Amino acid sequence: MKSNKNSRRKFIRSTALSSFAALIGMPVVFGSNLPKELPPIGLLDGTLPPDLIGKSKLMTVLNDRPINAETAAHLLDDDLTPNNLFFVRNNGIPPADVDVKNWTLTIEGESAQQKKTYSINDLKTKFQQHTLNLTLECGGNGRSEFNPPAKGNQWSTGAVGCAAWTGVKLADVLKDVGVKSNAVYIGYYGEDTHLSGDPTKDPISRGVPIAKAMEAESMIAWSMNGNDIPVLNGYPLRLVLGGFPASCSGKWLSKIVIRDKVHDGQKMTGTAYRVPCKPVAPGEKIKDEDMCIIEGMPVKSLITFPKTGAMIKKAEKLGIRGHAWTSAEKITKVEYSIDFGENWLTCDLKEAKNRYEWQRFEAQISFPQIGYYEVWARATDSDNRRQPIILPGWNPKGYLNNASHRIAIKVL
Repeated sequence: MKSNKNSRRKFIRSTALSSFAALIGMPVVFGSNLPKELPPIGLLDGTLPPDLIGKSKLMTVLNDRPINAETAAHLLDDDLTPNNLFFVRNNGIPPADVDVKNWTLTIEGESAQQKKTYSINDLKTKFQQHTLNLTLECGGNGRSEFNPPAKGNQWSTGAVGCAAWTGVKLADVLKDVGVKSNAVYIGYYGEDTHLSGDPTKDPISRGVPIAKAMEAESMIAWSMNGNDIPVLNGYPLRLVLGGFPASCSGKWLSKIVIRDKVHDGQKMTGTAYRVPCKPVAPGEKIKDEDMCIIEGMPVKSLITFPKTGAMIKKAEKLGIRGHAWTSAEKITKVEYSIDFGENWLTCDLKEAKNRYEWQRFEAQISFPQIGYYEVWARATDSDNRRQPIILPGWNPKGYLNNASHRIAIKVL
């Protein structure tokens, strides 16, 4: 416990000054004189823990050990999620000391033709750089709606965001190392530490099939929306793998292993990020061997404007907008309903710039009379998967809730 607290204090101290300077756009004069026990007063607003560095006070903190925070639907209205509003899902404690110049990424494993180590500068200079708009979503987003309740952070709808990520293709780096024909999976390791403080334990080490790693949109990134990746989102280096649970997009990335079997790192076994291979009754106990790894997120949408509870006059039209995303090639249709799913009308839908970017939808709605309404939204993707109206199949960890999003409206 003592080791963990010390690591936490070191993390706050080492990142506070640099992060605060970046936030305010100027140096912290005499920063070296600031007592180690004190973060800059500008980081303390009375509502957030001081180690939620670089994030908006409007975010909802689910817990602070480790830090996990989500963003309300109406705050996700931007085409690209601002860095200070991008959700935080951590399993351990971020690295206390980040030396970017000496940060390295090592790639090895049973199915690697060789072992190679790259600096961040190596990645920037030896490979072609790319910027892609990619959506990341926690596999447990929407967990709070499951009944019986599922264990884990009780996310509502805000564990999702889409950002412009700059980096290199994971495939280009893997090819530079050499991938043997027997490769099955890749796994990652980061520099975050276990909550216990035990350096021999990994807080998380997940992975993806080799085919996913080789996709054109799978990235090793160092920039988010044109700036350094926020401390709590993986600075200075992370994986970004759209379409899969965000837990596969390893943060504080320092090692990738090319495996000749399914990766067996922390949170790759048991029930972690797995759902029953076959439908089960709510509350039913399932054996570990009957759980299947989540490989691909479901089709989903979110109404980001207006905020639920909006009030309008009967003569007015209500403009709605939001985002839809999928692990398939693209979203093909988004619909809305104002009569609790009896009838559905089609929204205008914007094309994505690249695969795994969420797509903007909009509609203008007229209401027939004064009263209370709910606006529901559902999306359909190119694999002909459509969001269910109500909660999909129950699972013990509360993963993959893609029920239609709804907001309340009062017509006066």
